Amino acid sequence: MIDYPVLVLNQSYEPLNLCRTRRAIILVFRGKAEVLENNRGEIHSANLIFQIPSVIRLVYMVKRPRHQKKLSRLEVFNRDHYICQYCGQQTKELTLDHVIPRRRGGKHTWDNVVSACIPCNRHKGGRTPDEARMKLLHQPCPPRNDGFYVPYHLINNHGEWQKYLPSLN
Repeated sequence: MIDYPVLVLNQSYEPLNLCRTRRAIILVFRGKAEVLENNRGEIHSANLIFQIPSVIRLVYMVKRPRHQKKLSRLEVFNRDHYICQYCGQQTKELTLDHVIPRRRGGKHTWDNVVSACIPCNRHKGGRTPDEARMKLLHQPCPPRNDGFYVPYHLINNHGEWQKYLPSLN
């Protein structure tokens, strides 16, 4: 229980970070944060009882610079929510597909790379979606830069975080 992830919000309720339960309890104990969601129970020490938080909010404002996300497999899969952009199947068995193949001058950019399941990627091959008679579910674009994102698999496991996270694309 001490290693469960906890969503950390800024004073303005903006998602900042994920931390472990132990760190969250220390922040609350020292008066630097308050518990907003507690659905995991309690931890007992010799003298005290601590709520096991799921979401905490800092009592002070933290300013963070916003960096552009780097193009990587994990970032593309997170942007596409682990869904094949051709058939719509949600799976962990994904590959990257260049909408316009690189051998035809397609770039390795956010606007040209999508998640694809293995069968769809094989079917498309080195062709464009039109040539392969395949339709994209969503046109690829750079991900929103709202400063923080939660890995998609954690969102599914922590429904109580939904109301604190920006709406998904």
